[in-house]
Amino acid sequence: MPLDETPVNTPRPPESPSATHRRERRAERRAEMVQAAMEAVRRHGPGVSVAEIAATAGITKPVLYRHFTDRADLQRAVGQEAAAMLLGRMAPHLTFDEREPRAVVSGIVDAFLGVIEEETELWRFVVHHPIERAPGAEIVDDAREHIARMLATLMGDRMRELGVDSGGAEAWAQGLVGMVQSAGDWWLERRTMSRAALTGYLTTIIWGGISSVLGIPEAPGATLHLLPTNREPGAGHG
Repeated sequence: MPLDETPVNTPRPPESPSATHRRERRAERRAEMVQAAMEAVRRHGPGVSVAEIAATAGITKPVLYRHFTDRADLQRAVGQEAAAMLLGRMAPHLTFDEREPRAVVSGIVDAFLGVIEEETELWRFVVHHPIERAPGAEIVDDAREHIARMLATLMGDRMRELGVDSGGAEAWAQGLVGMVQSAGDWWLERRTMSRAALTGYLTTIIWGGISSVLGIPEAPGATLHLLPTNREPGAGHG
């Protein structure tokens, strides 16, 4: 090339309508197979086989692998959908609106527990499956990190408004998210109390810590309740 010539980037030709249609249809088919995989997990549990997933989708394994490079790729796609479901359920509660702050905390905890209660097998498949845990866990870790960041922002903003040192907001948010997940996993295995009771217990300890840090005074005449105020008859240790 002569030194006085400047290379010109040739623009890529526009995609043909038929190519666009094929690409969109492929994305649709992949999404359909993810939904089929989620249904197979619900039916067969976290140890579901690729053959069972393909059968649920009404296709063969070779057809399935035309859309996913391997099982880990499929599990990652299921993890992304599950994480989106979790965040979608929790999103309305991740803001301090006209509700009492304690009610906001309770709503966040109950939304999380509600998802893992309704989708127990899917939760175990994505987070705890012993063979392909890492790919799916990365996605759930992303969701957990997103929730923790939102909580840290909310807590930090409120602490600064009150003139309180906000340096611990991020660490506290991470700890709160980890605590609720750990308690939720324990609860799924034991079921020694109702979801409402567990929500109440966790809300009590979380709000107790938050209100103490933020210096929010108790209402006149209020007493500290170590048991959730909405405790159901018979709820508690089994």
